[in-house]
Parts: sequence; structure tokens; C-alpha cells
Amino acid sequence: MMSLLDAMFGWGPVDTIFSDRVRLQRMLDFEAALARAEGRLGVIPAAAATVISGECRAERFDFEALSQAGVEAGNLAIPMVKQLTEHVRKENPEAARYVHWGATSQDAIDTGLVLQLREALRLIEAELERVSGALAMLAQKYRDTPVAARTWLQQAVPGVFGLKAAGWLDAITRHRVRIHELQERVLVLQFGGAAGTLASLHDRGLGVAAALGEELKLAVPDVPWHTHRDRIAEVATTLALMTGTLGKIARDVSLHMQTEIGEVSEAAAEGRGGSSTMPQKRNPVACAAILAASQRVPGFVSVILSSMPQEQERGLGGWHAEWETLPELVRVSGGALHRTAEMVAGLEVDAQRMRQNLEITHGLIYAEAVAMALSPKIGKRAAHELVEKAARKAASEKKHLRDVLAADPEITLGATDLAQLFDPLKYLGMSSQFIDRVLTSSKAAGEKH
Repeated sequence: MMSLLDAMFGWGPVDTIFSDRVRLQRMLDFEAALARAEGRLGVIPAAAATVISGECRAERFDFEALSQAGVEAGNLAIPMVKQLTEHVRKENPEAARYVHWGATSQDAIDTGLVLQLREALRLIEAELERVSGALAMLAQKYRDTPVAARTWLQQAVPGVFGLKAAGWLDAITRHRVRIHELQERVLVLQFGGAAGTLASLHDRGLGVAAALGEELKLAVPDVPWHTHRDRIAEVATTLALMTGTLGKIARDVSLHMQTEIGEVSEAAAEGRGGSSTMPQKRNPVACAAILAASQRVPGFVSVILSSMPQEQERGLGGWHAEWETLPELVRVSGGALHRTAEMVAGLEVDAQRMRQNLEITHGLIYAEAVAMALSPKIGKRAAHELVEKAARKAASEKKHLRDVLAADPEITLGATDLAQLFDPLKYLGMSSQFIDRVLTSSKAAGEKH
């Protein structure tokens, strides 16, 4: 166990959902709901259902004994049912006959997992909404704040910081839609009995399944899905896509935080981002945790995907490989999301430093703007070569590109036109319209979901 690191990479509310106690309780919730459903339909005596349901409390169970017995049994449901049966027998020996009636171990384990996922995905949806709100504020607030757009880590052309935030927001909006839509497919009951036929319930199987779904507020799928793991894989891959975007945001922020750039900073706080030896350090600690998650999650997804081809009606090993992997994936991705929400909400933006950095190349960042202004006069290729030549001269002679161009007789632009080409706010293209479109789409997604 490495619980010392849980707070660094997980998120308390999601961690709790995937704790041992809650894992067991959700499996017991299945057993209680099964008993109630069968009691309501007369499949088992109503009195037995009441006793069974009342004993489905995790605090009554011996966790150490469950863990040890699970090694021999091959899963936790078998010893859980044994303990539950003993608890029920003490209260009502007759009722003990009806514990786990018509179900199989995987029904309890998978449905318990689905119940956990339902709780976790609701938290993730809410946190995604929080991230969206913070990014929307950044996009709006800094829509006219010039910053160097960078390609291959080099300054490219002028941009605005609001558009960068809008790009982040646009991706987050897609993840909100994905997370919302997958729940209809994923949050479904698992109930098939020994081999997915419900034969032990004779002609009552579908009725019990429907009543069980009502009890747990879960949709009932057309057929049990014991070895069809696309639902589990969809959760894993969707959260992985989300975490990849969170990593992209963290990568951008950390690059902007570099000392030589210094355009944004994570929020300052006592003891945050310091160094054990260098008093001046202000490290991007949230970015580090988010990036670590984005690097770990693909490995978890690989396990889930490689576990999909499961054997016939009950998987051997593939199903077992999911048990720790998927909860850890949800924990880590949830932790990354929570840290992103905290980071973007408190992000400190230095607009003055952004403006200063636009000038560090002595006007070279405006080269494309000049070339495009010349292109209608002399052709695009000729304009590109002319400005490229001037840029090399400016760099080698440590001069401002504007001055080199002004002194070049081949440059057929007037002084006023030339001056405007070196204004970052004059070369933003559709930035403002793009920002508005993203903000509108994000708002619509929030209203719809």
C-alpha cells in the first residue's frame, strides 16, 4: 500500500467511492435489492427478503476474512455471500436459504462496480462543469490580451490568451458530452445467473431482472454482459481521453510558467511549489500531478483493452485484471480533473509579461503578417522570400525587423501600413469569433446536460 501518495494523485470523494468498505457495500446493495425484488414478486418469501436486506451492511463483515477467503475462492463475492448467509441464519435460519437466490458472483461484483461508477461519474461531471466555468471566464477575460502563439516551442505569430483558453474549453466541452452520453450505455444492471441464462429462476428471470433494475435505479440491458466488456472499456477510454486533455492543459501552463517566459502562474499559497534547497522556487506542482496522471492512465487503459477478449460465458483472468485497474484509473483521472479545476480557477495571468515577450524577437513574430500584406503586390512566394531575407538580416545585425523593412527599397509598403503590421491586435484573424463560438457551444452543452 502507498497511501502516503493517495492525496497527491487521487481525489478524496472518488477515493472514498472506491474504498474497500464502499466496494463491499455496493455488492451488498445488489444482494439487498435482489432480495427485495424477489420478495416483492413472490419468488422468495417476503419475510426472508426483509431479513436478508437488513443484514446487507458492510460494517457487519470481517474484511480480513473476506480478503483471505477471496484468494481461495477466486473472487470476493463468494466469501461475501457466505458471511451474509451466516448473518442471516443467525436472525432467521429459514431466510438463509434464499440469500443470493438465482444470482452468480459476477452479478454482484459487476453491478456493485456499476453503482460505484454511477457515483464517480456524477462527481466527474460536476467537476468538468467547474473546469468549464473557469476556462470560460479566462477565455472571456483575456480575449483581447495579446500573447505569442508558439509552434514547435518557438514563437510563431501573435495570438490572444483567450483563444488558448477557448481551445482548452472546447476540448473539455467534448468530454462533458462524452461522459454524459456514455452513462446511458454503461450504467446498466448485470444479472444473468450462472451462464447468462437466468435458468435458475425458470420463467421468472426477466421479471426479477426488471424489478431488480427498479430497486437499483439501473437500466436493464437486453442481455447479460458477463464477458462483453465494451461498457467497462468505454469508461476507461473516455476517462483516458479526458485525462489526455488535462495533461495538454497542464503542459501548456507549465511551459508558460518557465522562468524565461513567466506569463502565467499557478496560484500562490504557503508551502506550495517550493523547493527543499532553493528558496526562490515556485514550481508548477498541480501541473506535475496532472501530467503524471496523463502518463499513467494509458497504461491502465491498455490493461482494460487487452482484457476485452474474454472466454465464452465467464472470463478467466481478463475479468480479474479489471478489479484493481479500473478503480485506479478512475481515481487517478478524477484526481487530475480536480487539480485542473483548482489550477485554472486560480491561474494568475501576467498580461504585461505576455506583451513584453512579443517583442523579444525584435519584430520577427510579425514576419508572416508582413509577407501576407506584400503577397497581393508581388506574389506569395516572392513576398515570403523577401521577408525571410529581411528577417535573417534583422537577426544577424540585431536590428528590429520593422527598421530593416523600412530601409529596404523592395518593400512596397508605406510607413503607416508597415507600423500597423507590427501591432499584435491587428493580426488576430478569427480569434474573437472562435472564442465566441466555443463559449456558445460550452453554454449549450451545460444547458443540455
